Amino acid sequence: MSESVDGEARTQIRDLALPLRGLSDLDPLVERLGPMRFACLGEASHGTHDFYRWRAELSRRLIEEKGFTWIGVEGDWPDCWRINRWVRGMTGPDLTASQVLAGFERWPTWMWANSDVADFLDWLRAWNLARPRERRVGFYGLDLYSLWDSLRELIAWLYEHAPAAVEQALQAWQCFVPYREDPHQYAWATRLVPESCEDEVVAALAAVRRRTVVPGLPDDEGAFDAWQNAEVAANAERYYRTMVRGDRMSWNIRDHHMASTAARIAHHLGPEAKGLLWEHNTHIGDARATDMARAGMVNVGQLLRERHARDGVALVGFAAHRGTVLAASGWGEPEVVFDVPAAIPGSHEDLLHRTLGQPACLIFPEDRGGHWLAVPRGHRAIGVVYEPRSETGNYVSTVMGQRYDALIWLEHTSALRPLHHEAPPHEPEYETEPSGL
Repeated sequence: MSESVDGEARTQIRDLALPLRGLSDLDPLVERLGPMRFACLGEASHGTHDFYRWRAELSRRLIEEKGFTWIGVEGDWPDCWRINRWVRGMTGPDLTASQVLAGFERWPTWMWANSDVADFLDWLRAWNLARPRERRVGFYGLDLYSLWDSLRELIAWLYEHAPAAVEQALQAWQCFVPYREDPHQYAWATRLVPESCEDEVVAALAAVRRRTVVPGLPDDEGAFDAWQNAEVAANAERYYRTMVRGDRMSWNIRDHHMASTAARIAHHLGPEAKGLLWEHNTHIGDARATDMARAGMVNVGQLLRERHARDGVALVGFAAHRGTVLAASGWGEPEVVFDVPAAIPGSHEDLLHRTLGQPACLIFPEDRGGHWLAVPRGHRAIGVVYEPRSETGNYVSTVMGQRYDALIWLEHTSALRPLHHEAPPHEPEYETEPSGL
């Protein structure tokens, strides 16, 4: 890239950058996000303390000052539903957040069972308990990996509230039984012999819908939980069948599910509900501004913009120059603290480092032209699996001004502190994500 383009890009960065030294420096971003129905707050890795800390502090202010009412995270629905009930004061009065988070068992547990999330949840529970039940902030899982857990939760609810539908749900369960709760064994079997449990799961979902999408149910919260568990089971079944074919469209199934789940939560909580979404940059930064689009992939940020622009959608990315990160060397492996090298030359991170050299908050104007906002460059994305020796593969081509509405920039970051060490996974999820994740 020419020196003149580089120089003009650096000028634009300097013009947009606001110092980020303390919580009061978030004031302009809090004002920008305040009117939104959906504020998506990213992370450039799943294992960086500083991303989690600043995201939690920003979320805290948006809850306190701007009336945000729920948080949706890149986690399983059943696990997060238990967190939701705890932070809203419905269960576990003698438990701490760390004890509740110990229930996260699916690899990688460190994504949510870490000290930063525990500190935030302890604060959130205290905040909630000082308010009427109807004004308490919820915590929900947007992901779809919990096929068997969701079926178990669904069947338990049906036994108590809709026994006439239990038989259909048990037919779905029986269809999966031969695969011993291994989604990949099930998926490979359907590839070799094209018989699946799809019909049984869809029938169970239809039965649940008939019994939950009805005004005036005595347990609306439980009915909503059952409905979402049925949606998880249906979409997870499709996801795994698609994944084993080597079809990258499994990514689209997952992100469509997460975006639809966010919309269901918002609808369930009412027209005044305002949601914070915590996910990786690669989910919340608009895919149309990256090379994902050329592969036919979409993501949560894109789908929310397309579907809910009138309601207000804002996408906030995170980036850093160097530091350490908690990740694994392979899928299902134990967590390790890795050194994150300085950004590669010519990347967004390199340009921000050379221009600013200190943390900053950059809020993008309506006009997204210019040699930084409108020019594609590599943007680092570290997933739960990290290979520093192949550093160029950790970058996603990004038009910054189209991908986000704001960016939080950090110079040096440190690794997350997990609440416990990773145990060998019982059912590891295979990596199905784009380059850099």
